[in-house]
Amino acid sequence: MLDKIRVLPLAAESLGVRSLCTYVETENLRVLLDAGVALAPYRFRLPPHPQEFQAIIEARRRIAEFADKSEVVTISHYHFDHHTPSYEDWSCNWTDNETAQQIYEGKLVLAKNYRDHVNTSQRRRGWLFTKTGGKHAKKRQFADGQEFHFDETKLRFSPPVFHGSPNSPLGWVLMTTIEHENEKALFASDVQGPMNTAATKLILKEKPQLLIIGGPPTYLAGFNVSEAQIKHALRNLKQLVRNIPTVIADHHLLRSQTWQQDTKKVLESAEKAGNRMVTAAEYLHKENQLLEAQRKELFKTDPPTSEFTKWVNQPEHKRKRTKPPL
Repeated sequence: MLDKIRVLPLAAESLGVRSLCTYVETENLRVLLDAGVALAPYRFRLPPHPQEFQAIIEARRRIAEFADKSEVVTISHYHFDHHTPSYEDWSCNWTDNETAQQIYEGKLVLAKNYRDHVNTSQRRRGWLFTKTGGKHAKKRQFADGQEFHFDETKLRFSPPVFHGSPNSPLGWVLMTTIEHENEKALFASDVQGPMNTAATKLILKEKPQLLIIGGPPTYLAGFNVSEAQIKHALRNLKQLVRNIPTVIADHHLLRSQTWQQDTKKVLESAEKAGNRMVTAAEYLHKENQLLEAQRKELFKTDPPTSEFTKWVNQPEHKRKRTKPPL
């Protein structure tokens, strides 16, 4: 366990939402990593269940609380579960202009360069951020491959690494190392395993005591992602858990109810090495809340009200502008 670096997961799939938002604190720095959260618009051909909306409301409350405490907010890439957009959307992101302003206002925002190593979608989103929520920041700075010093605390960003497998159409992300004295925590969102061996090598080179990582999207195996890519990601994750004392593996991995079965050999490798791999919820000593993965069952066991169903049946543009009846 870390003694001088406090790590607090705020939102993740094991906490009922799409996110990997994490608060990290040392005696010199308070930083909010990837302050975004979202719900899957459709899964199993179903919209988010009311329980998922309750979870995103609670996640937004936690993110707002720790945004108030933070001096720095990071953006590893411009997907909406990793940064908060300013447009009004109560159907998936639970946000509006005031939500984004509260997170970024007065902060040093260290973000992925939206002009380099970026796909078209994230280039546009990055540019829009500078004109909306980002304009409230005290200062914005591209962080790709850069290191920032806050007295005895260092905040170090990797060069851009692939969002998943090499040449992924989803683009690139930044990994972040927080170093204080002889301790290191590393935040690696959306590397998906990692699927890319180059990202694995960068993580091992840092030698963190704690790693927060987006695990492989096993729920997409055989569809959007090949079985070979998933197996490669699991091999890389196995190498990480053998070498890092604590690994928080969450995000895409926890979109499947069979995640423990899928990672059985990885979990065994961690235990054999005297290390541990846990979810964000387990790290907080909470029960896993895999609401998205359980969406089909939730609609059967806890059917929504007629008012909620009426809201769901509205056109998308109306759902975005009107909060659901919960």
